[in-house]
Amino acid sequence: MGKLLVLNEKFENAGEIALGEKFEGINSHNLHLYVKSYLAALRSNTARVKNRSQVSGGGKKPKAQKGSGAARWGSKRSPLFVGGGQIFGPTKRNYNQKINKKQKVLALRYAINAQAEKNAIFVVDSIKIESGKTKDAATLLNNLNQRDTLVVVENFDEKTYLAFRNIKNCYVIEKSELNAYLVAAYHSILIEKAVIDSLL
Repeated sequence: MGKLLVLNEKFENAGEIALGEKFEGINSHNLHLYVKSYLAALRSNTARVKNRSQVSGGGKKPKAQKGSGAARWGSKRSPLFVGGGQIFGPTKRNYNQKINKKQKVLALRYAINAQAEKNAIFVVDSIKIESGKTKDAATLLNNLNQRDTLVVVENFDEKTYLAFRNIKNCYVIEKSELNAYLVAAYHSILIEKAVIDSLL
Protein backbone atom coordinates (compact mmCIF):
# COMPACT_ATOMS: atom_id res chain seq x y z
CA MET A 1 0.00 0.00 0.00
CA GLY A 2 1.35 3.44 -0.93
CA LYS A 3 2.02 6.12 1.64
CA LEU A 4 1.99 9.90 1.39
CA LEU A 5 4.82 11.79 3.06
CA VAL A 6 3.67 14.60 5.36
CA LEU A 7 5.95 17.64 5.66
CA ASN A 8 5.92 20.41 8.24
CA GLU A 9 6.45 24.14 7.62
CA LYS A 10 10.21 23.63 7.37
CA PHE A 11 9.67 20.83 4.84
CA GLU A 12 10.90 18.20 7.26
CA ASN A 13 9.35 14.76 7.50
CA ALA A 14 6.41 14.90 9.93
CA GLY A 15 4.74 11.54 9.38
CA GLU A 16 2.86 9.53 6.80
CA ILE A 17 -0.68 9.08 5.50
CA ALA A 18 -1.66 5.60 4.37
CA LEU A 19 -3.87 5.24 1.32
CA GLY A 20 -7.08 3.28 1.74
CA GLU A 21 -8.03 -0.04 0.20
CA LYS A 22 -9.86 1.66 -2.67
CA PHE A 23 -6.46 2.66 -4.09
CA GLU A 24 -5.32 -0.95 -4.37
CA GLY A 25 -5.98 -3.64 -6.97
CA ILE A 26 -6.77 -1.19 -9.79
CA ASN A 27 -5.97 -2.30 -13.31
CA SER A 28 -3.35 -0.09 -14.98
CA HIS A 29 -5.38 -0.19 -18.20
CA ASN A 30 -7.68 2.47 -16.71
CA LEU A 31 -4.77 4.90 -16.68
CA HIS A 32 -3.83 3.91 -20.24
CA LEU A 33 -7.35 4.66 -21.47
CA TYR A 34 -7.47 7.99 -19.66
CA VAL A 35 -4.11 9.15 -21.02
CA LYS A 36 -5.20 8.26 -24.57
CA SER A 37 -8.44 10.19 -24.10
CA TYR A 38 -6.67 13.19 -22.52
CA LEU A 39 -4.04 13.49 -25.26
CA ALA A 40 -6.60 12.97 -28.04
CA ALA A 41 -8.65 15.88 -26.66
CA LEU A 42 -5.58 18.14 -26.90
CA ARG A 43 -5.23 17.68 -30.66
CA SER A 44 -5.87 20.94 -32.50
CA ASN A 45 -7.72 19.30 -35.40
CA THR A 46 -6.93 22.16 -37.80
CA ALA A 47 -5.44 20.25 -40.75
CA ARG A 48 -7.65 20.73 -43.83
CA VAL A 49 -7.38 20.14 -47.57
CA LYS A 50 -9.77 20.73 -50.48
CA ASN A 51 -10.99 17.91 -52.64
CA ARG A 52 -11.84 18.31 -56.32
CA SER A 53 -15.34 19.56 -55.58
CA GLN A 54 -14.01 22.42 -53.42
CA VAL A 55 -11.10 23.85 -55.41
CA SER A 56 -11.65 26.77 -57.77
CA GLY A 57 -11.40 26.45 -61.52
CA GLY A 58 -12.69 23.86 -63.92
CA GLY A 59 -15.79 24.30 -65.99
CA LYS A 60 -14.13 24.39 -69.36
CA LYS A 61 -12.73 21.17 -70.80
CA PRO A 62 -8.90 21.68 -70.92
CA LYS A 63 -8.56 20.34 -74.46
CA ALA A 64 -10.47 18.55 -77.14
CA GLN A 65 -11.82 15.08 -76.45
CA LYS A 66 -10.15 13.64 -79.54
CA GLY A 67 -7.13 14.34 -81.68
CA SER A 68 -4.23 14.75 -79.25
CA GLY A 69 -3.59 11.06 -78.76
CA ALA A 70 -3.26 11.65 -75.01
CA ALA A 71 -5.61 11.20 -72.07
CA ARG A 72 -9.14 12.62 -72.20
CA TRP A 73 -9.06 15.42 -69.63
CA GLY A 74 -12.39 16.62 -68.39
CA SER A 75 -11.46 19.18 -65.71
CA LYS A 76 -8.52 21.10 -64.31
CA ARG A 77 -9.84 20.27 -60.84
CA SER A 78 -8.49 16.74 -61.17
CA PRO A 79 -5.88 15.76 -58.54
CA LEU A 80 -3.52 15.07 -61.47
CA PHE A 81 -3.13 18.82 -62.13
CA VAL A 82 -1.33 21.49 -60.13
CA GLY A 83 -4.01 23.36 -58.19
CA GLY A 84 -6.39 20.44 -58.40
CA GLY A 85 -8.13 18.77 -55.51
CA GLN A 86 -6.28 16.47 -53.12
CA ILE A 87 -7.07 12.81 -52.72
CA PHE A 88 -7.66 11.37 -49.22
CA GLY A 89 -6.13 14.39 -47.47
CA PRO A 90 -6.87 15.38 -43.85
CA THR A 91 -10.32 16.85 -43.25
CA LYS A 92 -12.38 17.73 -40.21
CA ARG A 93 -12.26 14.80 -37.80
CA ASN A 94 -13.35 14.13 -34.25
CA TYR A 95 -10.40 12.77 -32.27
CA ASN A 96 -12.23 12.57 -28.94
CA GLN A 97 -12.19 9.20 -27.21
CA LYS A 98 -14.92 8.49 -24.70
CA ILE A 99 -14.02 7.29 -21.23
CA ASN A 100 -16.44 6.51 -18.42
CA LYS A 101 -16.55 8.59 -15.23
CA LYS A 102 -15.75 5.54 -13.13
CA GLN A 103 -12.68 4.84 -15.25
CA LYS A 104 -11.50 8.44 -14.74
CA VAL A 105 -11.74 7.99 -10.98
CA LEU A 106 -9.94 4.64 -11.12
CA ALA A 107 -7.20 6.11 -13.32
CA LEU A 108 -6.59 8.94 -10.84
CA ARG A 109 -6.47 6.53 -7.91
CA TYR A 110 -4.06 4.25 -9.75
CA ALA A 111 -1.76 7.17 -10.61
CA ILE A 112 -1.80 8.46 -7.03
CA ASN A 113 -1.03 5.01 -5.65
CA ALA A 114 1.82 4.51 -8.13
CA GLN A 115 3.41 7.81 -7.09
CA ALA A 116 2.85 7.05 -3.41
CA GLU A 117 4.67 3.73 -3.75
CA LYS A 118 7.69 5.70 -5.03
CA ASN A 119 7.44 8.09 -2.04
CA ALA A 120 6.90 10.92 -4.50
CA ILE A 121 3.81 12.60 -2.98
CA PHE A 122 4.46 15.28 -0.37
CA VAL A 123 1.60 16.67 1.72
CA VAL A 124 1.74 20.10 3.37
CA ASP A 125 -0.90 22.11 5.20
CA SER A 126 -0.62 25.13 2.94
CA ILE A 127 1.31 26.22 -0.14
CA LYS A 128 1.58 30.00 -0.18
CA ILE A 129 4.31 32.37 -1.34
CA GLU A 130 3.22 35.63 0.25
CA SER A 131 6.10 37.58 -1.27
CA GLY A 132 5.09 36.54 -4.79
CA LYS A 133 8.78 36.08 -5.66
CA THR A 134 9.96 33.27 -7.93
CA LYS A 135 13.14 32.99 -5.87
CA ASP A 136 11.13 32.00 -2.78
CA ALA A 137 9.10 29.44 -4.73
CA ALA A 138 12.28 27.93 -6.20
CA THR A 139 13.80 27.66 -2.70
CA LEU A 140 10.70 25.82 -1.54
CA LEU A 141 10.92 23.32 -4.42
CA ASN A 142 14.66 22.81 -3.91
CA ASN A 143 13.87 21.47 -0.46
CA LEU A 144 12.10 18.55 -2.13
CA ASN A 145 15.16 17.74 -4.26
CA GLN A 146 13.04 16.38 -7.13
CA ARG A 147 13.51 16.61 -10.91
CA ASP A 148 10.11 18.20 -11.50
CA THR A 149 7.06 18.83 -9.36
CA LEU A 150 3.31 19.16 -9.79
CA VAL A 151 2.00 21.64 -7.21
CA VAL A 152 -1.66 21.17 -6.29
CA VAL A 153 -3.47 23.83 -4.25
CA GLU A 154 -7.10 23.99 -3.22
CA ASN A 155 -7.58 27.52 -4.55
CA PHE A 156 -5.23 29.81 -6.45
CA ASP A 157 -3.62 32.68 -4.61
CA GLU A 158 -2.48 35.33 -7.11
CA LYS A 159 0.93 35.91 -5.55
CA THR A 160 1.57 32.18 -5.21
CA TYR A 161 0.68 31.66 -8.86
CA LEU A 162 3.00 34.48 -9.95
CA ALA A 163 5.83 33.00 -7.88
CA PHE A 164 5.55 29.53 -9.45
CA ARG A 165 4.60 30.29 -13.04
CA ASN A 166 8.10 30.97 -14.41
CA ILE A 167 9.76 27.92 -12.86
CA LYS A 168 10.67 25.51 -15.64
CA ASN A 169 10.35 22.21 -13.75
CA CYS A 170 7.10 23.03 -11.97
CA TYR A 171 3.39 23.29 -12.79
CA VAL A 172 0.76 24.72 -10.46
CA ILE A 173 -2.89 23.66 -10.65
CA GLU A 174 -6.03 23.96 -8.58
CA LYS A 175 -7.85 20.99 -7.09
CA SER A 176 -10.44 21.07 -9.90
CA GLU A 177 -7.71 20.58 -12.54
CA LEU A 178 -6.16 17.51 -10.93
CA ASN A 179 -6.25 14.49 -13.23
CA ALA A 180 -4.52 11.15 -13.73
CA TYR A 181 -2.38 12.32 -16.66
CA LEU A 182 -0.74 15.14 -14.71
CA VAL A 183 -0.21 12.96 -11.65
CA ALA A 184 1.51 10.31 -13.76
CA ALA A 185 3.51 12.78 -15.88
CA TYR A 186 5.45 14.44 -13.05
CA HIS A 187 8.15 12.84 -10.92
CA SER A 188 6.77 14.27 -7.68
CA ILE A 189 3.64 15.96 -6.36
CA LEU A 190 3.45 18.67 -3.72
CA ILE A 191 -0.14 18.84 -2.56
CA GLU A 192 -2.15 20.61 0.12
CA LYS A 193 -3.69 18.46 2.82
CA ALA A 194 -7.20 19.78 2.11
CA VAL A 195 -6.97 18.40 -1.44
CA ILE A 196 -5.76 14.99 -0.27
CA ASP A 197 -8.54 14.79 2.35
CA SER A 198 -11.12 15.19 -0.41
CA LEU A 199 -9.58 12.30 -2.37
CA LEU A 200 -9.14 9.77 0.44
